[in-house]
Amino acid sequence: MTIREKRATREGFGQEMVALGKENPDILVLDVDIGKSCKTGEFRKQLPEQYLNVGIAEQNGAGVAAGLATCGKIPFVVTYAAFGSMRMCEMIRQEICYPRLNVKLACSHGGLTPANDGASHQCIEDMGILRTLPNMTVIMPADYTAARKLVREAASYEGPVYLRFTRDAVPVIYGEEEKFTIGKAKRLREGRDVAILANGDTLCLALEAAERLAQEGISARVLDFHTIKPLDVEAVAQCLEEIGRVITVEDHNILNGLGSAVAEVAAEQGRGILRRVGVQDQFGMSAPYERLLARNGITTEHIAELARELQKQPRR
Repeated sequence: MTIREKRATREGFGQEMVALGKENPDILVLDVDIGKSCKTGEFRKQLPEQYLNVGIAEQNGAGVAAGLATCGKIPFVVTYAAFGSMRMCEMIRQEICYPRLNVKLACSHGGLTPANDGASHQCIEDMGILRTLPNMTVIMPADYTAARKLVREAASYEGPVYLRFTRDAVPVIYGEEEKFTIGKAKRLREGRDVAILANGDTLCLALEAAERLAQEGISARVLDFHTIKPLDVEAVAQCLEEIGRVITVEDHNILNGLGSAVAEVAAEQGRGILRRVGVQDQFGMSAPYERLLARNGITTEHIAELARELQKQPRR
């Protein structure tokens, strides 16, 4: 895996929004008074007529965005993941998803990356909550480049979209030439012994584990499941049929996130062995990001250990 640098995915969001706003005057940013943290300051500076700060009023922001969408605008509501998925949830359900309005929810500080800010800001439930809402699309880019490309895809994608970004810098994995399609996983590495399905800030850990396993003679396929919903069921089915041993990796509660989505496919197809790596259904604490990951077994070492165990088991 070639690591070019480290950049936060929220930075990619902020940069791409400026480009999109200049191209399309119908694209708007609705801030809830945390634009500095969510990287919309440059948008506000360069495109003030397309920017609105609703103040510390997330629920109102959802309603305003819904109204603007009925007028043909493409509003991006910008806040933290904890607020965008929970405080706004009823409004998202009733005012955005039910009428299937073209509103985008762009939320930073997803997962454990808020780190020292503590459990109140470490949103480990958001993708699970939002993926249960009909008509909602749920996306988590793995790096800065993917964030830019998937924000652009979301802007042209009709209907509600939830975009989840990290606070801390994460390794840049993709080059500028990469293309992304909502709902289609990206295969980054071929393998025959085990499949590692990851998303967001954990994709780099999956790639590191695959490299370590390769040195031991274990071949690991690695896929980026940037879209949780709609899930790329075909890609999951291929892993189950061709390999039969699957590990999911995510910076999210193991309940109702990527692991659960993949488990649903495996159960319906009645095949495969699955292990889920993620937040172990527990709240976080104020601690460095890497320590929080380790506390939940979201590490290269643990992924590799599970792969070794699975590789010894016969396919089902």
